[in-house]
Amino acid sequence: MTANTQHLVSPQWLAERISTPNLSVVDASWYLPAMGRDHADEFATRRIPGAVFFDQDRIVDPHSNLPHALPPTEVFAREVGALGISDTDTIVVYDGPGFFSAPRVWWLFRVFGAKNVHLLDGGFDNWEKTGFPVETTAPATSSPTAFNAHLDAARLASLADMKRIVETGERQIADARPRGRFTAEVPEPRADMRSGHMPGAHSLPISSLADGGKLKSVNELQELVETAGIDLSKPIVTTCGSGVTAAGISFALTVLGHADHKLFDGSWVEWSTQDDTAVVTGEP
Repeated sequence: MTANTQHLVSPQWLAERISTPNLSVVDASWYLPAMGRDHADEFATRRIPGAVFFDQDRIVDPHSNLPHALPPTEVFAREVGALGISDTDTIVVYDGPGFFSAPRVWWLFRVFGAKNVHLLDGGFDNWEKTGFPVETTAPATSSPTAFNAHLDAARLASLADMKRIVETGERQIADARPRGRFTAEVPEPRADMRSGHMPGAHSLPISSLADGGKLKSVNELQELVETAGIDLSKPIVTTCGSGVTAAGISFALTVLGHADHKLFDGSWVEWSTQDDTAVVTGEP
């Protein structure tokens, strides 16, 4: 494998290009209640100049009862086009703390066919701390454009796929949830969910992949993945609570040059609420 770091860009890189044509800056912030931050309020008052807001609670499958479910192709195309983003743009995605919810939107753009998509290292917090300009006036109204979306289904794993993967071991399972939720020492935030993990899964918390909101080095990432018991020469599927932070592992794998990985969009919400799925507790 050859490392592929082009997907990660620095604040300096973005600042030098902030006013160039066909550059779309996307605030993909989304927070758990325990984090004590309001993504909509933060965007309304402080943002990177020219950024638009991607609402991960709204741009979803309207017919699914799963949180953050992958939107149908036509829904994604319509909603993203309304934000003024084209599939041919250079797209830079960020969130508040730097490496939490932004990888999910980076992954969404790629799964729907955008080729030139990047993640801002360190997110908005680092952008502001470094001294780059912050926009505090009301967000500008976007000029709608066309986003030609084409779903790459090969990047997805369904519930049926996951049942087969658990049974056959054909893919390694990398779980991005906090270790305590993985072992069932800490309860799930949703009351109707069982605690624990899928049989054979490996724990790789998203919080371990970054330091201060900045993605760790290629060597550090490789060591973390291998220490988790994951073989980078073999296929992988990523999962988490509701499909958001699983994309953080997907991003790290892409940076490491690993190509054969899928994301289980339903993740633990879907798996743990089925009547016929096995759940394991404790250390693997």
